[in-house]
Amino acid sequence: MAFTDLKIGLKIPYIPSLLPCGRGFQMHSGQLVFSQVMTHIPMPTFRTCVRRYRGNYKIKRFTCLDQFLCMAFAQMTFRESLSDIESCLRAQRTKLYHMGIRGNVSRNTLANANRVRDWRIYADFAQSLIQTARVLYINESFDFELENTAYALDSSTIDLCLNIFPWAHFRKTKAAIKLHTLLDLRGNIPTFIQITDGKLHDVNILDILVHEPGSFYIMDRGYLDFSRLFTMHQEAAFFVIRAKSNLKFRRLYSHPIDQSTGVKCDQTIKLTGFYTAKDFPEKLRRIKYYDSKSKRNFVFLTNNFSLPAKTIAELYRCRWQVELFFKWIKQHLRIKAFFGTSVNAVKTQVWIAVSVYVLVAIIKKRLKLDISLYTILQILSVTVFNKTPLYQLLTDSDYTMECPVNDNQLKLFD
Repeated sequence: MAFTDLKIGLKIPYIPSLLPCGRGFQMHSGQLVFSQVMTHIPMPTFRTCVRRYRGNYKIKRFTCLDQFLCMAFAQMTFRESLSDIESCLRAQRTKLYHMGIRGNVSRNTLANANRVRDWRIYADFAQSLIQTARVLYINESFDFELENTAYALDSSTIDLCLNIFPWAHFRKTKAAIKLHTLLDLRGNIPTFIQITDGKLHDVNILDILVHEPGSFYIMDRGYLDFSRLFTMHQEAAFFVIRAKSNLKFRRLYSHPIDQSTGVKCDQTIKLTGFYTAKDFPEKLRRIKYYDSKSKRNFVFLTNNFSLPAKTIAELYRCRWQVELFFKWIKQHLRIKAFFGTSVNAVKTQVWIAVSVYVLVAIIKKRLKLDISLYTILQILSVTVFNKTPLYQLLTDSDYTMECPVNDNQLKLFD
């Protein structure tokens, strides 16, 4: 697709977020930064998700797209409440059309949309963005050689008020939800997210997780259930998990090690506990590793016998990325203070927050930026109503384009 500049007669490819803007060549004079960010979302996919759950059924004014854009604006600019969103957008009402928002923005309208619009619309759309991001980050490398896909599995608890969120019962006087996340360590992209009440134990997520053959799943001791791990083993997936101190086993063989790498022992073992031996009847690999930074010993269990012991230890070190992911989204996205109290409103807000996170990751990769996701989000938060080209804004570059001018205008007077 291309268009022609009438002044200079030059054909220019239409790439909204990549076009330079020079002193004499103003291509983005009418496009806001927020609109440039939103050009990276696949609109046909979004419309498919809306039709799948009949999101716009009998809706005339405030559509699902309007809801998504308002909530994405709230995430990008750190809004604290629905009134906050309403005040900010109404103060810029002349720019709403250029942001893509066609409906009238009001607190009650947005609250009702969050309450009744099916949250699965935004869950499915976030999954489509995740697939796009995974393709972009597929060639990301680790600090060590690993051809397999590696995932980190963990959960994070978000505390809520029991009087306001009675459906999220957690303790006698406390409410909470859990965010169970499977993080692809190539690019730190969440590939699986399950939102449950706080009472659900972490290990139950292994029952609904689809295991990819040949992939590694790195988990903490909270997921140590040998019957579920054996199911993963039968599906040809690998796991790396910390062992408990009271593990009963019998050593079958000790592999040669290099203690200078921090590996203290590399053993092939067989479980001897009454129940554990039945739950996992196959051999396991036990690795003891000393971390010189934390000055602690770690014992890992895995069903992979081909990778070096040091690589297994480094894989578990990468599990910390999922902790950083939870910390990042809690600090820089709005998932601790919710705009609605219903289950649907909470899940809608979380999935749109995930969409914004993944969208920022997509933009970073497409524009080949060296700055962090935190820096990108901070810059976008204060420039959403600017008209600076996105690449120039995020790289602090002053682009100019020299265009030869062919002046064919006849002289009126000699």
